[in-house]
Amino acid sequence: MNTTEPTSAAAGTGTPKTGAGDYFTPYPDEVLENVLENVLVFLTCRKDRNAVALVCKSWYRAEAYTRSEVFIGNCYAISPNRVVDRFSRVKCLTLKGKPRFADFSLVPKNWGAYFSPWIMVMKTVYVNFLEKIFLKRMCVTDDDLAVLAHSFPNFKELVLFCCDGFGTSGLAEFVARCRRLRVLELIEDEVSDDDVDWISCFPGDGCTNLECLSFDCVESPINFEALEKLVARSPILKKLRLNGFVSVNQLYRLVIRAPQLTHLGTGSFSPLDQHQDDNHSEAKYVSAFEACKSIVGLSGFKDIAPEYLSAIVPVCANLTSLNLSYANIDAQQLKPVISHCHKLQVFWVLDSICDEGLQAVAETCKDLRELRVFPINATENTEGPVSDVGLLAISYGCRKLQSILYFCQQMTNSAVVAMSKNCPDLVVFRLCIIGRYRPDRLTGEPMDEGFGAIVKNCKKLTRLAVSGLLTDRAFGYIGQYGKLVRTLSVGFNGDSDNGLKYVLEGCSNLQKLEIRDSPFGDLALSSGLHHFYNMRFVWMSSCQVTQAGCQEVARQLPRLVVEIFRRDGEEGGERGNFVDTLYMYRSLDGPRSDAPRFVKIL
Repeated sequence: MNTTEPTSAAAGTGTPKTGAGDYFTPYPDEVLENVLENVLVFLTCRKDRNAVALVCKSWYRAEAYTRSEVFIGNCYAISPNRVVDRFSRVKCLTLKGKPRFADFSLVPKNWGAYFSPWIMVMKTVYVNFLEKIFLKRMCVTDDDLAVLAHSFPNFKELVLFCCDGFGTSGLAEFVARCRRLRVLELIEDEVSDDDVDWISCFPGDGCTNLECLSFDCVESPINFEALEKLVARSPILKKLRLNGFVSVNQLYRLVIRAPQLTHLGTGSFSPLDQHQDDNHSEAKYVSAFEACKSIVGLSGFKDIAPEYLSAIVPVCANLTSLNLSYANIDAQQLKPVISHCHKLQVFWVLDSICDEGLQAVAETCKDLRELRVFPINATENTEGPVSDVGLLAISYGCRKLQSILYFCQQMTNSAVVAMSKNCPDLVVFRLCIIGRYRPDRLTGEPMDEGFGAIVKNCKKLTRLAVSGLLTDRAFGYIGQYGKLVRTLSVGFNGDSDNGLKYVLEGCSNLQKLEIRDSPFGDLALSSGLHHFYNMRFVWMSSCQVTQAGCQEVARQLPRLVVEIFRRDGEEGGERGNFVDTLYMYRSLDGPRSDAPRFVKIL
């Protein structure tokens, strides 16, 4: 089934609509019901799945029995018991926990999103089925990993994204027991160092089934000799991402043993000991990459020694993805590499490359689809190395662009308007102007017309992040033209309650709304009462909503869970007259039972 768009449990767990099937069963014969089940296994789109489940009771049962992939965008929107009661043959589970602002330390550490209740229920039902789990912003313990390894003999793939709560001892137990493991991806997780050699715990008899091993976020030394043997025993390994404790000299030894790699995370990309392996010349690293003719994705480059960067030139011609978001390099160091990347579609980089580096990207990477430019120094009191000049160059040179995340300190409406016209296929536009209420750097005007042009001209836009000085006019444009926008992030801007009112009344497909440090209050919040049940969540922090306003929403929408809390974990939920943080979401099972004391559920 299509794993890029897993089916959703949240929308398909209610009672099917009353229809002709409730009075006249369209499939009284079991043979016909079997035919329906055989047809539904080919239906992978989650929206189609949910629609099928609402036709009648017969289709509801058939859809549940044939669903093998379940997507749950909020672990508190539904209980694990309800999920396993409905879906009994799940092979793949995607589960998301904490709100996204947890990545910015705006959610207290012990807020919740525990995986333990889920794994304890699933192990009694999915023992012969479960093969894949993807968890994002969940708290996963070592015991959870042990249960997972012991309970599911067919388990093959585990991806943990921005998770915490576990350590190297839990990883050791997990990899030792999962003999069919194909994928282990640890992405931006917090992994405690238990002084356990977990790499050595992979089963050591014969070849492995590993296709992907990613542990760049594990901030502890690894047994390199064990890793080298593991790589040598993994003939179908395609993706390998190393942590910063693997030096460029060790990387060379791994690469020559795995020429079949398609995606490589390079680790530190500098010698950990400047006095070791002095006999390794740059030519040897070049020859190692020349042997990896299959590589299409490169990332890592932590603690990079710029003189080694040219070693990757032999694979640049085939690269479709290049992640330099940890590499502090300048435009002159980037140019000799990027000039060979004509097939590049995904590029992540630090703003240290300046506008000049982005101009080089625009000249070469005509097929670019996704660009992310991260700040190396996110302070407000600097002009910043990238600006509207770099954005304008990208808009002219990379006209196939579909997604952009751009951090800067200065911007102009004209540059954003140009991007809206030159890149009409944009699906994601996230412009983060660092600082509060920053206007057009040339005219001093609000950034209204720039963001207005984005929602007017980019007809496919589904995700939007706005920043800078904005008035109600900008939010009026979003409400009027952003009909496909599903995720909206607002930070350090806004004019009055009318701005949010325009968005909530106009953006009919809005699913996720994130707002911080903006002047929206109770009146703006109440304007969304008609739509909140259709949304996955609403987050508002450091705004002007009061507990009374939040209480009124909870009273009028009893199936909506309304939580208030303080980001510092103190009890009370309020700072002065206003709520510190408001988090609202729909739940089929009511308020959660594991809320910490500092979370007040209204």
